[in-house]
Amino acid sequence: MDTNGNTSHEESVPLKTGVEPDVEKASDIVIENVPPVRLYYKVSENPPLHLNILFAIQQALLPIANVLSVSIIVADLVCASDDQEIKAQLLGTTFMMSGISTMLMCTLGVRLPIFQGPSAGYVIPLLGLATLKEWKCPTSDELETFYSNSSMNATDLTADLPMPREVIYRQLGKLQGSLMVAGVIHLMIGFTGLVGAVSRFIGPITIVPALLLLVLYLHKITVKFAQTYWGTAVATTVCGLILSLYLRAHKTPIPFWSRKRGFHITWYPLHQVFSILISVIFGWILSSILTSAGVLSDDPNSKEYYARTDARTEIISLNPWFYFPYPGQFGESTFDAAAFAGAMVATIMSVVDSICDYNACARMCFVPFPPSHALNRGIFWEGLMSFFAGTTGAGHATSSYGGNIGAIGITKVASRRVFQGLAIIYILFAMLGKLNAAFITVPNSVLGGVMVLYFGIFLGIIMSNLQFVDLNNTRNLAILGISTLVGFMVPYYIAQNPDKIDTGNRSVDRTLTMLGSNGIFVAGFLACFLDNTVTGTIESRGLAAHLEGEDTVKQKIEYEEGMEVYDLPFLPQFLKNSIFIRYCPIFPKYEKERNK
Repeated sequence: MDTNGNTSHEESVPLKTGVEPDVEKASDIVIENVPPVRLYYKVSENPPLHLNILFAIQQALLPIANVLSVSIIVADLVCASDDQEIKAQLLGTTFMMSGISTMLMCTLGVRLPIFQGPSAGYVIPLLGLATLKEWKCPTSDELETFYSNSSMNATDLTADLPMPREVIYRQLGKLQGSLMVAGVIHLMIGFTGLVGAVSRFIGPITIVPALLLLVLYLHKITVKFAQTYWGTAVATTVCGLILSLYLRAHKTPIPFWSRKRGFHITWYPLHQVFSILISVIFGWILSSILTSAGVLSDDPNSKEYYARTDARTEIISLNPWFYFPYPGQFGESTFDAAAFAGAMVATIMSVVDSICDYNACARMCFVPFPPSHALNRGIFWEGLMSFFAGTTGAGHATSSYGGNIGAIGITKVASRRVFQGLAIIYILFAMLGKLNAAFITVPNSVLGGVMVLYFGIFLGIIMSNLQFVDLNNTRNLAILGISTLVGFMVPYYIAQNPDKIDTGNRSVDRTLTMLGSNGIFVAGFLACFLDNTVTGTIESRGLAAHLEGEDTVKQKIEYEEGMEVYDLPFLPQFLKNSIFIRYCPIFPKYEKERNK
């Protein structure tokens, strides 16, 4: 037990050169034993380069299912489901926007290990747009009419007429312009400090119902991937559980030899810090064996087909060697009211979701909850990248991704540098088409099995927020239960009665329908409203631990690092002393340094 009252197993000892673990000597063999810790690498610590690369690859593999699925949904929405070139460009653009957003968020944004990618919050509005008449793709008869009136020689066309590029570009243009406007509003919410002020009213009672509905929605995506072959999915999940949980108290013996120290063995928790990467490799190998043995169906119309390792190998040949997404690559941007309404719904949910994710990530990294300036800065960069995602035609913005936060809990690696490495990998994926295509060939069933791991851990993190709430208080229990139930009820009712909302204004009807069909928004909004209007103390509501400067001594002892985690790097002293920095809500306050 140390001077702060922590036991040795709670100390964070980074596994890097310079650490002196327990050493036992037996003849010429030195055996090193690294003690168990809460985090092997803290937020501000940097793993050795070779480990950092492996950690980054591990984190990069997790969101690939979402990256692929969202880009496919966008392609379907803009009528490009059969245009492989457009689909490859959309995928590369999604990789590029995710990589740049992640780099900016970890370096200049909230400065926590956060992955920014296409989240479920943007999928729901896109699916809602697909049901609108003006977003329907041309029918076969309409395509025949188009080609008969065009200069293209229709006699050379097969019965399956290709979708004209002008139709695809027109649909993408509507998404681009609407997303750019929503992105400007998004970044202004952060730059003006509004999110920092609003966050004081968003506590655990708001966070839990909103993110609970998000994870429960994600179970559909998880099943979609896992059901391609349940055997591989279960095997992947079980492998990860054994490595990260059942064997968490054990170490892997790794032999080393150096000229200075000779042959020695280091007991390193290799199987835990790389549990997800090992699980993916294990599932991939198992799928390859099943594919070679003919166990999995080779019928492209069968669900089992996408559990094969050769299901998407044609993507490698279709993707170009080099590709660089750029603004305006799909033509000029236009504006569409329905697309803007959907983008604004996603923006509102993205802000709430990001605040929740930042708090969840802080808990997982054992650091204080983000102060107002860090929240404002995170939302500012998120909005700015949403704007640029619109200019490049990605069709969606980027938002914080909870699955990678859950992976931190499994691997105990919370280093910011790992996620910066992830960002570089995704940028390379975008520019090297063959490389991103190779990673996309991971079987769906393997991705589904991995999803069970990190979405499950993320759900546990969400529920852990309730430890700050007085659950013996009927007020809190009522708000949690009612908001969660209504979050299920309203979307279900609208799904059964899609034309029930009729205000006389079609745009208002579509906006209300989109809002009501989003259970995350319904549950979060109702919980926030009730939590701030029904009388209750700050302590019983669980807000005391979330408000800056109100940490108890006990909570401070549990932290691995302090508020310095959120300070901006490379900020010159003359800027710290400037009036702009003093009053701009996205910068820390440097009162102590000015006083000195």
